[in-house]
Amino acid sequence: MVSADSTLAPPNKLSITSGKEGIHVVMSGETHMDFTVKGNGHESAVPGNPAFNQVELHKIGKKEAEVVEKKDGAVVGSVREKVSNDGKELTVTTISKGRPDQIRVWTRTGGAKSALDPMAGEWIQDMSKTRMRQGTVLKIEPDGNGGVRFSGDFSYTAKFDGKPYDLRSSRNDTVTLQLVDAHTVDSFYRREDQVTEKDRWVVSSDGQQMTVTSSGTLESGQRAQEKLVFKRQSSAKQP
Repeated sequence: MVSADSTLAPPNKLSITSGKEGIHVVMSGETHMDFTVKGNGHESAVPGNPAFNQVELHKIGKKEAEVVEKKDGAVVGSVREKVSNDGKELTVTTISKGRPDQIRVWTRTGGAKSALDPMAGEWIQDMSKTRMRQGTVLKIEPDGNGGVRFSGDFSYTAKFDGKPYDLRSSRNDTVTLQLVDAHTVDSFYRREDQVTEKDRWVVSSDGQQMTVTSSGTLESGQRAQEKLVFKRQSSAKQP
């Protein structure tokens, strides 16, 4: 993938407050979190979050910090947080083993500022600068039976016949493919028999670029839209 543009409705919001007990973090939107962490490298609990339930905060400098994410004591990822020199942007880079780095950019909207903690304040996610999936590699190839084998963040084998096929390593259950024309495919993703996402793949006339326009509802109930642009890596073209 060479570029990505995303929007969320409503957008994610982040509140960071410094206090005597530590740093209070509240996130609302696609992911909801509410916890307090001390800046001494000790473990702090993060209740109600399925991805990780403990964090450690390590200050790197006045405007930079690293958060280690743990699941029942085992490290599952790390997050690097950095405030811009003018204090108006917060860039959060999430690093997880086996996955592309995810970069979220937040814009300051207000809240109490702290000279001791430049990250303190109210922030809103700037999706025009956020790159959640940039660097993703897709592999799509004929399955020899009139369908395709798809692999990326998830995988499946399906035909262009409008029937549901099982997904692997996905939050959704099935995918249905419909051939619109020689360069366009619609894919519908379902979870518990409800359509949660619709993608349209459009391949350029020279076969070197594919644009995927995606719209759907996240598990949080938020509406999300995304446009992903992929460039062909192999010079060989499929008929």
